[in-house]
Amino acid sequence: MDTAPTDAALSPDDRDFVTALASGLDVILAFDEAHPRMTLSEVAARTSMNRARARRFLLTLHALGYVRKDHRHFELAPRVLQLGYAFLSANNYRHLIQQVLEDITAESGESSSLGVLDGDEVTYVARSASRQRLMAITLAVGTRLPAAYTSMGRMLLAQLDDQALDAFLERVTLEPFTDTTITDRSALKAAILSARELGYAIVDQELDSGLRSLAVPAYDAHGELIGAINISTNAARIDHDTLLERYLPLLQEKARQIRANVS
Repeated sequence: MDTAPTDAALSPDDRDFVTALASGLDVILAFDEAHPRMTLSEVAARTSMNRARARRFLLTLHALGYVRKDHRHFELAPRVLQLGYAFLSANNYRHLIQQVLEDITAESGESSSLGVLDGDEVTYVARSASRQRLMAITLAVGTRLPAAYTSMGRMLLAQLDDQALDAFLERVTLEPFTDTTITDRSALKAAILSARELGYAIVDQELDSGLRSLAVPAYDAHGELIGAINISTNAARIDHDTLLERYLPLLQEKARQIRANVS
């Protein structure tokens, strides 16, 4: 009888692990904002595959409609969006969450998002954008950012148990994105534990100069963690006092609204 826990992740050397599927997903994920179109050689380099292997996966994805081919270059096709939409459509709360985020933007004039922890990164799964652009990159559903340097990421890391948090701190690469980025592991742990105690996280210009954000956790009616919701602001316009006195109560109110309506 197989007594392995049903939620345990397979290791790559497990006989049930499908290496070809994993490699195909690696090829899809190799495309991003900085690499929207690539040659075969570029895809091979970004996925650490040899050219022959990368070529087979690219041509298969092209045949399935997930990749476009233009002479020597490849790029993702719109059909890839179905993969992300499948996640969103499987969660019956997505419309309510979107409305909550839009209400936050309407009341604050700032962008608001819902993110979930995925490995060592935060993935944006819903977003309401203000007219003011805050970062050099365009944030959208599906954007992934380092959990260590985002308010949503730190709030979600604060939900981990001590063992999982220590494992994260041991493996994560701490990169100085700005002059204020925390790169000391002990200091980062202290910031995450502070978020756990306070029930909110503020990250001030650690990922991008001028970006100041605040996040709180979002739960469903059963107390299960859905993700974290945030407000992203321009540090030149919004100071810490405004975050705490005006925006924190707003986020907390919306988090209670989510908990009351998502079963």
